[in-house]
Amino acid sequence: MGFEDIINDIKFKYRTPCNVVKEFYNPLLSRAVTYDRAAGYFSSSVLIEISRGLTRLINRGGKVRIITSPYLQEKDIQAIKEGYDKRKIITEVIMRSWEEPKTQKEEDRLNFLAHMIEEGCLDIKIAYKKPIGVGQYHEKFAILTDENNNSIAFIGSLNESQQAISLNFENIVTFKYNEEPKKVKEFIIDFEETWNNKTSELDVIDFPKDAIDKLYSYKKDYYNKNIDRDDDEISPNVSENSNPNLYIPKNIPTIPCNENFKDLFDYQKEAISNWVEAGYSGIFDMATGTGKTYTGLGALTRLYNDLDGILGVVICCPFVHLVEQWVEDIRAFNIEPIIGYGTSSQNWKRLLSNAIELYKQPYIKEKFFCFICTNDTFTSKFVQDLLSEIDSNLLFMVDEAHYFGANKLSKFLPSNFQYRLALSATLERHGDDIGTKKLFDYFGEKNIEYDIERAIREDKLTKYRYYPHAITLDADEMSDYIKLTNEYKRYVYPGIKEIPDAAKMILIKRARLLASARNKITKLEELLQKGQNGQGYIDKNNILVYCGDSIVECDDPIIVQKSNEEGDKQVDIVSRLMGKKLGMDVAQFTSKQDIERRKQIKEGFIKNEYQAIVAIKCLDEGFNIPSIKTAFILASTTNPKQYIQRRGRVLRKFPGKEYAEIYDFVVVPRDLNCLGNISEEELSIEQSLIKHEIERVKEFANISENSSQVYNKFITPLIDAYHLNEVDINVECEYV
Repeated sequence: MGFEDIINDIKFKYRTPCNVVKEFYNPLLSRAVTYDRAAGYFSSSVLIEISRGLTRLINRGGKVRIITSPYLQEKDIQAIKEGYDKRKIITEVIMRSWEEPKTQKEEDRLNFLAHMIEEGCLDIKIAYKKPIGVGQYHEKFAILTDENNNSIAFIGSLNESQQAISLNFENIVTFKYNEEPKKVKEFIIDFEETWNNKTSELDVIDFPKDAIDKLYSYKKDYYNKNIDRDDDEISPNVSENSNPNLYIPKNIPTIPCNENFKDLFDYQKEAISNWVEAGYSGIFDMATGTGKTYTGLGALTRLYNDLDGILGVVICCPFVHLVEQWVEDIRAFNIEPIIGYGTSSQNWKRLLSNAIELYKQPYIKEKFFCFICTNDTFTSKFVQDLLSEIDSNLLFMVDEAHYFGANKLSKFLPSNFQYRLALSATLERHGDDIGTKKLFDYFGEKNIEYDIERAIREDKLTKYRYYPHAITLDADEMSDYIKLTNEYKRYVYPGIKEIPDAAKMILIKRARLLASARNKITKLEELLQKGQNGQGYIDKNNILVYCGDSIVECDDPIIVQKSNEEGDKQVDIVSRLMGKKLGMDVAQFTSKQDIERRKQIKEGFIKNEYQAIVAIKCLDEGFNIPSIKTAFILASTTNPKQYIQRRGRVLRKFPGKEYAEIYDFVVVPRDLNCLGNISEEELSIEQSLIKHEIERVKEFANISENSSQVYNKFITPLIDAYHLNEVDINVECEYV
């Protein structure tokens, strides 16, 4: 396919504000087999921009030649005049012009360029005017030639840079083979003479070896021959990190394909449709593992299309690992986001500043940016000041949105964002009706409620078996629990409107006491060795163990490491129990591991390099390893948000995973056979503990595959022994 079918559509000139990319570059590059370009001053960003749109040309065996020039400063010119090696100084200038890639996509393009040079598809030469110091080489023209040897040339002010394409006022003039063949021929002669160093006032040298080596430093063992999608060739992005051609991806299993939402699951289509009807505002209340992220991005895509590509998006997540997980999914939707958090590999502040500055320009017809950041980054003065400068076509999307109900974060809910979307499996804030109301007041009503029971019934989540095990407190632990409870009662009494901070601290201490009960370690070892039916898990994979970070007293010399005065945290005790004593391959997943290490652990777990992950709270939100089949929950508060999310970690669908298993370590004060001789006061205190534990057990048991067994063998005997009833059990949880 040559230029014949589009030659009549090529205009004589292209001048801002026309879209030179879509109207000129893309159609020609998709048909050319050679691209010769005199590109002005060299920089690595120029190479990156030139690489855009060339994959189809290269895949057809095409060739690219670039003549560029060093930007010589006065000190460089003076050094050459003083007799220093001219080529060495020019090499230094070229190397000085390199910038490290700011995004994964830029890094991928440099890798692509390195392969192009190695395969002989790309050649670069450096031209400079002689004598040195009298002007610079700064030609800007190009020739594109098709498979039939037909050529089109252009000349003008346009540089190969993002700013030139998107922001500057530019002008180019074209010369077509069918109208001005002699002029086209002159451009070809000029380029060939310069390329072969036959232009009298120029010196032309090969691209320096040091520069090639620098480019090769980005080379990987492979490269993506389709790095440019059909609609992503030299795209006129608002910033280096945006892409204005959004679509539902084909490579996400739960969303098979296409841009019209025809292949989204029915509940996802329902959520998006309801969100649109509500004025592009609302809440997706969807169980963990049912595709909140994809549904949110589908909604973003719908809004983008409805607004004809003019949209600014800010996505907030509570944690860095969640941001990184979102980035993977966002890129599948053909969006290159600006990634904002403290240790981000991007120079995100500059990128965001540029994106917003460009977004404010009234004459840019297609503009889009997507900024994804942590909650902390979003609330920073820098980000708040930038976002306050724009006020139209803005979408604010929040993952784990319950965090924004907190008093501190709710103050930052942006009023200038017309379009709003909250995502959460647990939006209602436990014990905080005011914070919950703030979320509904800002985001609006729920567009969908898709809970775990419905998801399991509709085969979107895995069925599970639930095994609660009673963990009794020893005498010392029970004594401490009673003491803390009596202290708590001094601060809290019937009719009190707000729990004092001192009382909250007592509750935290009491919760830690329960989480670190010593008998949990003994029971875990027993279950790992024998399981529920005598088979055990020592030789099994796909295991997740939730621990607390409280200190646990343990007498086993194999797994105790610290002195009795310091104590060992439960997560460390469990890790050594499984790894050192039982010989299992385990990895810890805590706040101590950085992002890179967490990625390694996740990949190793998927490959069965680790049998188990031992984790604490940082796994509660956004941890996605569908192969997890068995969970041991040693530590869990009575806050539904936490235990619902922990259950959700295990229920994602995975090939060959017919059901999941959940072992719950339920704290009871004492053996049920020993209740006959306790005082009324002790019974009352123990009833309070049992109520909150049964509340969680019932939640887990009700939709489990073995629900009747759990009620018959565990829940009912516990209720009867403590003389409880349904009214007692369904009290509001007092834990913070």
